Amino acid sequence: MNLIHTASGRNVPRLQDFNAEISTFAVGTRKSKLALKQTELAVEALTAAWPDYQYDVKARDTAAGDIDKITPFRDMPVKNLWTHELEALLLEKKLDILIHSLKDVPTQLPPGCEIGAVLEREDPRDAFVLKAGKPHCNIQDLPAGAVVGTSSIRRGAQLALKFPHLVIEDMRGNINTRLNKLDAEDSKFDALILAAAGLLRIDLGDRISQYLDSENGGMLYAVGQGAIGIENRCNDLDVKTQINRINHLRTFLATNAERALLRYLEGGCSAPLGVETRWCTTSLLELKAIVVSTDGQQSVEVAIAKEIASVEDADAFGTEVAQELLSKGADKILAEIKAKKPTTVTDLEEK
Repeated sequence: MNLIHTASGRNVPRLQDFNAEISTFAVGTRKSKLALKQTELAVEALTAAWPDYQYDVKARDTAAGDIDKITPFRDMPVKNLWTHELEALLLEKKLDILIHSLKDVPTQLPPGCEIGAVLEREDPRDAFVLKAGKPHCNIQDLPAGAVVGTSSIRRGAQLALKFPHLVIEDMRGNINTRLNKLDAEDSKFDALILAAAGLLRIDLGDRISQYLDSENGGMLYAVGQGAIGIENRCNDLDVKTQINRINHLRTFLATNAERALLRYLEGGCSAPLGVETRWCTTSLLELKAIVVSTDGQQSVEVAIAKEIASVEDADAFGTEVAQELLSKGADKILAEIKAKKPTTVTDLEEK
């Protein structure tokens, strides 16, 4: 069997070495509007790369993440709300690939599964969204007592750190549901924090009042935010060959570094971790990271740049950044969080 060297540094067989009778592949995803849009983007890329193959989308709700709309994420015991039911079908060979918002995917996957490819990243930043009809302003202009909605531990912690005069309230639901809750006449909310990528992908970019980053609003985004990840079985060489062709290497490497950072920090506790990656040159990747206590009273930040040429480099870089955070005191923040509420949830949040 002839092997080809993939962009991510792995050797996979050439497609012509496979069973030619396999022509249709089952694609698993959630039923939300955003999930379906992201799956459409992935299927379009696969179809363009492999026009002789069919990709059949199988969408379903996940019980914990999609059906339970009441329990706050921080109180849920399952660490992979959005993925574990789909992964079971993948391992049973009822699905061939899964399409995810990469930030929803735990850093520890079930044995036999991997993130084999990542599409080119959309804008990874968080977005500040005002209630419809309110005069335009930025987040730093909100008055004391203004209510900001978010379902994210990370966002809530960073808001408490940067804007302690604001009131943070939990809000769940898909993007449209949360926008409707925000805009309702009797709504208590003045604004929301959402992922810019989700709004842009479903043509709601006009709702973005401000993009938030380390230089604007002082907020870092979630690990993997803005990226679409493709999960596959490690031993499915046919699928590995197909998705390798649509893998965006720079996004793949940057998100691998982010996920390695989070994986190292995870110790059975919820880590309000924010990151920001930027390619300074073709091979020089800068990674900023912040760990914040849930009340915003303590934080540790680092920023490191390193030459990255492979997945192994990216993984080692993420680990290095994690070690630097811990050496500066992040270990104390994480230990306090774990003592207050033991959990395996990492950064559960919707878009």
